[in-house]
Amino acid sequence: MLKRVHFPASLLPYLLVAPQVFITLVFFIWPASQAVYQSLLVQDAFGLSTEFVWFENFEYLWGNQQYRDTFGRTIFFSVAVAFLSMSFALILAGFADRVIRGSTVYRTLLIWPYAVAPVLAGALWLFMFNPTLGIIPFILDAFGRDWNHYLNGGEAMFLVIIAAAWKQVAYNFLFYLAAMQSIPRSIIEAAAIDGAGPVRRFVTVIFPLISPTTFFLLVVNAVYAFFETFGIIHAVTQGGPANATTTLVYKVYNDGFIGLDLGGSAAQSVILMILVIAMTVVQFRFIEKRVQY
Repeated sequence: MLKRVHFPASLLPYLLVAPQVFITLVFFIWPASQAVYQSLLVQDAFGLSTEFVWFENFEYLWGNQQYRDTFGRTIFFSVAVAFLSMSFALILAGFADRVIRGSTVYRTLLIWPYAVAPVLAGALWLFMFNPTLGIIPFILDAFGRDWNHYLNGGEAMFLVIIAAAWKQVAYNFLFYLAAMQSIPRSIIEAAAIDGAGPVRRFVTVIFPLISPTTFFLLVVNAVYAFFETFGIIHAVTQGGPANATTTLVYKVYNDGFIGLDLGGSAAQSVILMILVIAMTVVQFRFIEKRVQY
């Protein structure tokens, strides 16, 4: 007969969890509940009158073509940023894992961009791509290519994607490198003895073994692209030209703080929150099945 183990009741576990619970309530649950409540209201710009309108703000957004375009633009932006940042980080981590001499310096230089604030990262790329003073437009002009992201929406979107992806590469690099270094060398050496070259070892051995890290970074990069790229977009293009780089998170700011449409801005933030939660659930529900632990 099996005996169950009983532990004496203790207040210590609750005290250890209490700070995190408090932070979650104050900085997530409470603001989220306020946003949900605000999304059901229509308020004038001065806050003198408020009307409870139920779901009219959401109905307006559903019928607004500009918002639907912003929705599709955000999906494209997020996929491009996640793909570029994770791809380059994976390649750099693969090279860093093979470096013997000067590996510490090499890895340190790759990590540095993560310490740069999003606004500074955007300003850095803005200077390099400035149509008048930037080095990149100067080089492109030598090949007969005129660059001006202030007028061309496609070029502006390309610029913010590159800046946002560059900012996130260092973060992804850290996790990929740690995952690769945790793989037992005996497995890689066995594959090499069997005749597998470096590329084949990476595709058939290393990449499947780091799939849990890839799945984790996929979730993190999706959240990053949706929320944390506001500073880059604001510094580089401010959503222009003609809203070509306005994503959902930037439209929340633009409508709420510039247009003073508080109810509509809150409704957009609620939709954005639901979208990110749904994406995370889908990733854990379907993509995680393909992950090899």
